[in-house]
Amino acid sequence: MPPSPLDRRTFLRATTATALAAGALTTAGALPAAAASGNRPIPRPAIGMHLYTMRRSLAVDFAGTVRALAGIGYATVGVSGRHGHSAAAIRAMLDDAGLDAVLEHVGYDRLTNNLEGACADVVTLGGHWVVTSSLPGSLYTLDGIRQAAAAFNRAGEVAATYGLKVLHHNHDAEFRTDGGRVLYDVLLEETDPDLVGFELDVYWAARGGYDAGDYFVDHPARFPALHVKDMAPGGGFADVGSGVLDFAAMFEHAHRGGVRQFLVEHDNPADELSTARNSFRHLRDLRF
Repeated sequence: MPPSPLDRRTFLRATTATALAAGALTTAGALPAAAASGNRPIPRPAIGMHLYTMRRSLAVDFAGTVRALAGIGYATVGVSGRHGHSAAAIRAMLDDAGLDAVLEHVGYDRLTNNLEGACADVVTLGGHWVVTSSLPGSLYTLDGIRQAAAAFNRAGEVAATYGLKVLHHNHDAEFRTDGGRVLYDVLLEETDPDLVGFELDVYWAARGGYDAGDYFVDHPARFPALHVKDMAPGGGFADVGSGVLDFAAMFEHAHRGGVRQFLVEHDNPADELSTARNSFRHLRDLRF
């Protein structure tokens, strides 16, 4: 019998730790099962690829790579790395392939020092969100995370003038505790929901011991985009659907979280196009 909803985070922390230590976690044990209708698909326009996954191919042939993604069935991309191209040139290549850019990752320094330029580029790309890819290491404390939250609120005010919203992409460090507080929770609580949202990386949340599904319930409408990344039994990266994370259970309440984009990511794929194909097929066929 799966644990009760109140015990889900405790269960996930324990099972994830076991997987990392023993490399023997089964798919059924990765996340507790959830009662799901079992007939809700992810709409095709919501299935995207975060282009960091494809970075080696993009560096060689950007236009050909995005055409290949469209041929697989992807509808959208998250831009991460220009590979020498301007925002306008990338937009032209995406338009030619029939893909839409929904966001671009930028460094925290750009968010705080050149946000207007970042916003202008996202508008050129046709996206909705300007996303911080990570935080400086010095900010992973309670005081630092509050400083980051204040910076996100200020940036959100600027982005709103461009018709955009600021999002933050997490790693596992956001799920550390300081002063009895989970840093990610502090970010959620101290940012303005009208100005700041989150691109929740479900793999890194699991590595930190937390279930993305709980966040959808506890913080409605804060997560317009996801990084859908699977975990291998030993804790490494896996193609979506080939690892231990139970996406059907995780996504049961995705609508409550406000999820609009399910962006595939793999940090180190052996074969980028194979990962793209495998991951797309799993999300296309998934029911929750």
